[in-house]
Amino acid sequence: MTLPSVWSEGTTKLIHAKAAGAPVILVPSLVNRANILDLTSKRSLVRYLADVGLDTYLVDWDAPGTAEMTFTMDDYVDRLIRIRDVVQKRSGAKPTLVGYCMGGNLALALAHRAPREIEKLALLATPWDFHAVAAAPTMLLKSSLPGLKQLISSMGVMPVDVLQAMFSSLDPGGSLKKFRAFGASHQNSAQTEDFIALEDWLNDGVPLVARVAIECLEDWYIGNKTMGGEWLCGGHAVSPHLIDIPSLVIIPEKDTIVPPASAAPLAELLPRAEMLGLNAGHIGMVAGSKAKKLLYKPLADWICAVQ
Repeated sequence: MTLPSVWSEGTTKLIHAKAAGAPVILVPSLVNRANILDLTSKRSLVRYLADVGLDTYLVDWDAPGTAEMTFTMDDYVDRLIRIRDVVQKRSGAKPTLVGYCMGGNLALALAHRAPREIEKLALLATPWDFHAVAAAPTMLLKSSLPGLKQLISSMGVMPVDVLQAMFSSLDPGGSLKKFRAFGASHQNSAQTEDFIALEDWLNDGVPLVARVAIECLEDWYIGNKTMGGEWLCGGHAVSPHLIDIPSLVIIPEKDTIVPPASAAPLAELLPRAEMLGLNAGHIGMVAGSKAKKLLYKPLADWICAVQ
């Protein structure tokens, strides 16, 4: 059953899995479809949280449209503020933010602007120290930046194919291993359906608008302004040490997209943070066969706990 949208602005929709409990807003990345958090009826963080009694909302950014083509990161955070206000008005309570990957950075920026309007903050595989890996990829990106900026400027977006190539380069043999393992396994029909659903999601990416793409490349990956305390959002540096609310930093230990060393500093910087390491990868954490045990239940327990 498709979950309903209860609010929209531009191409962004707010999906709602109705429940009467404490409100939760799931914030996915801008560069992949939001349905990774609601992949199938059995592999859905959204539906699991609703089933345990949480009033669960999913931000669906969708592909950028005319209204979003000139957006900066600030504009997306401004939209997220309006989403928070909608949820708070509907529920009568402050929401918990759950940010996944780049969505975690957006959630951090929102929490930094108004921490008193957020109940709790959970960050799933959220990058912060972009220089916590080998220097070679950063040097290669820096040398490629002039050409990338020209491409982005001419198209108005960073195309999906470029994004896919960048992610694939992080684990060049990953796709071959994946398909080889699937072919060798004695999968049943349910496993096949799950595999196809995930592959459909992986191959249905969305472009990143030009100004946001350049900010990510220059300020995050090359400049590491997040870790350096220089990443500005709303005119102020996003400073995790000032976000004094209960926080949970979840780090998948097999992540090749956001290496654990990149996400780990947030567990030290956030004043009231707990850290949870998972024996999973970046995508398997939220949509794998063990996601319910590894992520869904511990996250739900933490959200529901009185602190």
